[in-house]
Amino acid sequence: MSADGSAEPRDRPRLGERMERAIGWLLLRLPRRVLVALAGSAPLEVDGQRLDAGIHLLRVARARRVRFGLTEPTIAAGRARYRRDARAFIGPRTRVGSVRDLTVAGAAGPLGARLYRPPGASVDPPLLVYLHGGGFVIGDLDTHDEPCRVLCRHARIAVLSVAYRVAPEHPFPAAVDDALAAWRWARPNAAPLGIDPSCIAIGGDSAGGNLAAVVSLVTARTDEAPAAQLLIYPAVDPVTARRSRELFGEGLFLTMRDVTAFARAYSGGQRGDVKDPRVAPIFAAELHGLPPVLVITAGFDVLRDEGEAYAAALEAAGNVVRLHRLPSLTHGFIHMTDVSPAARRALRDVAIEFRAIMDGAASKAGNRQGVTG
Repeated sequence: MSADGSAEPRDRPRLGERMERAIGWLLLRLPRRVLVALAGSAPLEVDGQRLDAGIHLLRVARARRVRFGLTEPTIAAGRARYRRDARAFIGPRTRVGSVRDLTVAGAAGPLGARLYRPPGASVDPPLLVYLHGGGFVIGDLDTHDEPCRVLCRHARIAVLSVAYRVAPEHPFPAAVDDALAAWRWARPNAAPLGIDPSCIAIGGDSAGGNLAAVVSLVTARTDEAPAAQLLIYPAVDPVTARRSRELFGEGLFLTMRDVTAFARAYSGGQRGDVKDPRVAPIFAAELHGLPPVLVITAGFDVLRDEGEAYAAALEAAGNVVRLHRLPSLTHGFIHMTDVSPAARRALRDVAIEFRAIMDGAASKAGNRQGVTG
């Protein structure tokens, strides 16, 4: 247990990893001109956007060190490298009120989960059920520990991070089924956990953003619907060849080769309906009546344009939508919060804005209850 009562993530960083992290922390606080000199090249500039100089340096350093895609040379190796990289970018962990490991009901049995409570909560806080990214293949509770802490502390909400089953061992629709089961577990169990049962939201990043969108679609216009959605660079359209895929398909932290490998693993190698809304939410026949949503995209991300197209489709269907593009950041920035000041500021701002959306949803729900009561 740590000083804040939290569970320690598995696989603590080795000495070399801690040294690499410390060096990275110091380097990325140098002036921009020094970062550019160390990288040996100027940051990318596309569509009037300039990649953050610190993240550019990370990109260059990673290209020198890592020659494999995210699932290469094997999925097991990719998972281990993803965990190591997540550890390398973690400094002193963001302090929260408490962290508790527990199990929740999945579609085929219990799932691991982690509950974060904000510091100094005097009343039952709202809850965000969070589904991690990683292409449905390589993420877990530990890789997303720090992002959940930042969201918990700065949004002043509880966060329930859920370890759904991943592919290829458990291909589609296992992750969808688990996400729905975990969501349906959270609602009746909120009060016993000291959570406000009237204000529970769903969220996630990348693949987890996909699952959060699917949960919102499946439960829309019912009493199971989330109070709000948080979709961080969500993967919502595997079909359409949008411009961001061409612009950023290689050389950044998520490549089109990775996207293709994830899709193959998630499908189990089967040729299913790629426009099934449980795979591609943007193709849902009914997009109206969904919870308020905050969609976050990154300027340098292959998934940028599909996330923004989904936000536009939701708004056209009459939903309350806030879309923010972070023009200097890239896919995976939520894991760079200790080595990139820009990434940390961005995730803090996301947390604060999402709390405002949850407060608005709770106020509207309270007004409706007052009218009907």
